[in-house]
Amino acid sequence: MFLKRLDGGIAIFLSGIFYKRYYNAKIKDIPQPCVIVANHASYLDIILAYHALPINIIFMAKAELLKVPLFNIFFKKLDVPVNRKSNSDAHKALLKAGEEIDKGHNMFIFPEGTISNEGKLKSFKNGAFKLAIDKQVPIVPITFISNWKLLQNGGFFKSLGRPGLAKIVIHAPISTKGMTDENLVSLREQVRDLTLETLKAFKQEQ
Repeated sequence: MFLKRLDGGIAIFLSGIFYKRYYNAKIKDIPQPCVIVANHASYLDIILAYHALPINIIFMAKAELLKVPLFNIFFKKLDVPVNRKSNSDAHKALLKAGEEIDKGHNMFIFPEGTISNEGKLKSFKNGAFKLAIDKQVPIVPITFISNWKLLQNGGFFKSLGRPGLAKIVIHAPISTKGMTDENLVSLREQVRDLTLETLKAFKQEQ
């Protein structure tokens, strides 16, 4: 984890990118283990997450990252790759994520399943929320405000990027104690609505 933060810190420093965190929950108040979920509009999200959350996190991310320069450094070990085109592989990845939670590790999942275009929020998939409910651990929502403006879809060396300030909102944990699969959709939409409202609020401030 330390090496990932170091490598990521060097990458964003050399890119002229800085970040500001807005806390709706202090880091010390984030219960562990938990399932962290965030909107996904840039590969920059992954690197900044290691710095925005100074706790141990394990990513569930698309297997294609293993082939992307720089990002394959982050995913060769520890993290959980998933083949989005295979339902069986996705199921195995969720089982692996559950095992990591049982070990006390925090899972980080992008519920959109892929990078959106120009920061437009896509629908959320069920996986992260089912995992949190099954394991009865909190959901911790994160909103990346404008990473897509700093590094557009396509990754390093393949897309337009520029220096700037990345804004990250860390929301208060949402308990799943006592929830069942009947609560899955409402929990999913609660988190998506929160993310969408946060993006709109910051857009109005600009």
